[in-house]
Amino acid sequence: MFVACYRPGFREAKVHFPGTPRPSMTYRAGIVGTGGVAGMGIYDGSDEDIGEDPVDASHAGGYAAVEDVELVAVADIDQDALERFGRAWGIPEGNRYLGHESMLDAADLDIVSVCTPSMLHREHVEDVATMGDPEVIWCEKPVACSVSDAESMVATCEEAGVELVVNHSQRFLRQNGAVRAAIRDGLVGDVQSITSGSPMELLRVGTHVVDLSLYLLDARAELVAGHVTGANQAADHLTDDEIDDAATGGFFTLDSGTFVTYDGTASRDVSTFHHRINGTEGRLVRAEDGWRYWDSADGDHEERDPPTDGYDDGHEQSFVNAASHIVDLVEERAENVSPGNAAVETLEVLVGLYVSHYTGGQVSLPLDRPLKDVTVTSW
Repeated sequence: MFVACYRPGFREAKVHFPGTPRPSMTYRAGIVGTGGVAGMGIYDGSDEDIGEDPVDASHAGGYAAVEDVELVAVADIDQDALERFGRAWGIPEGNRYLGHESMLDAADLDIVSVCTPSMLHREHVEDVATMGDPEVIWCEKPVACSVSDAESMVATCEEAGVELVVNHSQRFLRQNGAVRAAIRDGLVGDVQSITSGSPMELLRVGTHVVDLSLYLLDARAELVAGHVTGANQAADHLTDDEIDDAATGGFFTLDSGTFVTYDGTASRDVSTFHHRINGTEGRLVRAEDGWRYWDSADGDHEERDPPTDGYDDGHEQSFVNAASHIVDLVEERAENVSPGNAAVETLEVLVGLYVSHYTGGQVSLPLDRPLKDVTVTSW
């Protein structure tokens, strides 16, 4: 006799035989890059600089909340940032490494987070996969700045036998997993269209919304058209470098036949993350207070309980869920819910929106060369 508690892809996925001890093992984690999402706070549009205190909505916060993982090492090329992070998260001075190569050479790590700017992701992920010996790499989004770089990262990790997890955090929220399952089970019938949006900066912010549409429908984009405004609220705060990432809108069609619009042209003070999924038998709407569901199978539009009842994970919890999911991947108890190849497909849409704007035409996916090599830089 055994007891099984199952929720696809998350930490509840366990099988335990009563009366037998659970195996106990602590996995050693390291982080490359000590910026906001690593553990020091994420820029939210305010004028406040990243401070000296640890922030739980982060990779380090996710590791700290999971008993099976210990954050033991951190690397950065900025000595001051490295020391600040080490103090905040209690990393011993001897485990604070100037440069990721020195960390990979000295530390025996099971899990490595890559939290550097996206233009450095290929170098750092491939170095971690080939120079280190981790089971899992947890890479920030967007996965890379070009599709060719992203594909190289995926291939390198596959050749090294390393699982690549990309932090498209919406995939780690249990309510979104419940919506995905409900759509697959026919709750709203055939999904005809999705309207979606987020505050500006496509690669930095909008990537979550674009990726969620693909995840919920388990689909791939086929055609993209975009418009880029050039506005960026975060660039001046986050970097002195000139970057391409900007407010963007457009549409893309899916191989499922669904038409998706995305609007990321508005500023943070007037825009929020949103999704409206329109099906032949109902609709699902995500607002600030969570998902809502209307049943129209009988011709009426009656609001009913959404499939997300009981799940209220917030942004901070997404990091905890992701870290917990990574432990399950290490222990081979789950399938990767945010793999590198899915992140490549999302990046194709993002790059396609930019290419469409600058060429004045629609872009077919998957991208072929030379469009795979088009680089869109983002912090």
